[in-house]
Amino acid sequence: MSLRKKPTITAKRVAASQANGRRSRGPSTAQRREKIRAALLRHGFDVQAEEIAMRALGEDPVHFQELLEGLWAEHHPVGASREGLVIRLARATWLTNRADRMQEGYAVRQAQEVNNGRGDRLHARMMRLKMTEDRLRRLVQSVAHEHYVTPVADLEKMKNLHQEGELKEMGEIALALFYELQAPGTGKDGLDPMESARRMVEQAKEIFGIGTTAQLAPQANATPDSIEAQESQHDADGREEEEDKRYPNISAREWDVRERARQLLENILTRQAESCEDQRKALRKDSLKGPSPYERAAEIAPTHPNARLMRRMQDSNFREVRRVTNLLLKIKRQAREK
Repeated sequence: MSLRKKPTITAKRVAASQANGRRSRGPSTAQRREKIRAALLRHGFDVQAEEIAMRALGEDPVHFQELLEGLWAEHHPVGASREGLVIRLARATWLTNRADRMQEGYAVRQAQEVNNGRGDRLHARMMRLKMTEDRLRRLVQSVAHEHYVTPVADLEKMKNLHQEGELKEMGEIALALFYELQAPGTGKDGLDPMESARRMVEQAKEIFGIGTTAQLAPQANATPDSIEAQESQHDADGREEEEDKRYPNISAREWDVRERARQLLENILTRQAESCEDQRKALRKDSLKGPSPYERAAEIAPTHPNARLMRRMQDSNFREVRRVTNLLLKIKRQAREK
């Protein structure tokens, strides 16, 4: 409940309000316009130059004239000082509105630029996620073998994925596990001197045809599927036997310890690949649905270097409007008291 007593509305008060309204917001006349134009000249404003400047800025001088006439009718300036204050109030109000248009214009321009490139950015993002997912799937296939030892190629792939930043914290854990699963004695660079020498020997044998044997022909009654299964199992068994022979200094107990790290690494890579696929599907839905109002608001947030300067201009003009208005009201109140 308000403690302030409301004034009683009487017929005399209504009539006075109507009379004041007719005097303050009366129709604009040619005589008043001529008086305003003369006041502008007295206070050093070139009307024609002002109109040219406004039209160059895409503004309509007629609107400024209407604003000035409205303020003139509201304050009824008498004397040069009051006329100058009303003109100053009109200009400050106009500059405040111009500052608003400047900020809105920058927002519109920024929104248009964002809209033009939104589709390309989403498409590029989905392509990066797809490429990351494919590389993770290939790493999963490589890590899935028992007695896995990190080769240089897998380590380089993981380094590149980690540098791209798609995997974030999990990328650091996966990279650490790849280092842990390297061959004993391998340095941080991922190079094993004994492994490099062995590969050079194998390449030399292939070049000169030393130690190569012809492959056995498949059985006549064997089906293609059974042949592929046998070859796959044979490759896996051969790989394990080869790795056991290649790293004789790794005991069975150590292989068990490495197996736990290998399974953890496989799970991490699999989960990250699934996460990339989920993100790609979500982006596809977002591209079809379009941005939300909150996303549009974030996209047009002022990031240009003049944003703070324009805000200061707007605040300065608004303070000027407040000061001039208060001064006019104070002068009017003093005139009534006299």
